[in-house]
Amino acid sequence: MSVVESVLAIMPAPLRKVLLKHRELLKFGIVGATTFVIDNAIWFVLKFTVLEDKPITAKAIAVIIATIVSYVLNREWSFRTRGGRERHHEAALFFLISGCGVGINLIPPYISRYVLDLETPHVSLLVQETADFISGSIIGMLLATGFRFWGFRKWVFPDQLREQKTYD
Repeated sequence: MSVVESVLAIMPAPLRKVLLKHRELLKFGIVGATTFVIDNAIWFVLKFTVLEDKPITAKAIAVIIATIVSYVLNREWSFRTRGGRERHHEAALFFLISGCGVGINLIPPYISRYVLDLETPHVSLLVQETADFISGSIIGMLLATGFRFWGFRKWVFPDQLREQKTYD
């Protein structure tokens, strides 16, 4: 049983019907959940060890590594029936859209830390870490994910190219 079939098997019937209709979005979501775990694991390791003084740099590194994993998984699984561009052109567009996503992802934690001063010594360590998680791993990730899904479907893996290739 595939990952998508496993996820669909545990869903209630009405939701299953919607997810089947939007299978590509479901796959993108599974890839996103996987890279979410990768991103946060790397971010926390870096931010609590070698990049303790530089949490935004730690987040940027984590997002970049997760983005590379995302390209492979999205290319080979989520959007495998789309596209048609030459691989290097597709990869360049993917990383350009993802780079914009990295910037979008970094805006909320930057605001949290440096505009709202939600960092020690202004607040407790617990408040700082909670604010970092909410701003970087939830708000930033949701904003960047929405942008990436739209950009990937529109420019990186468009249906039109696949249709043109089958008629050419």
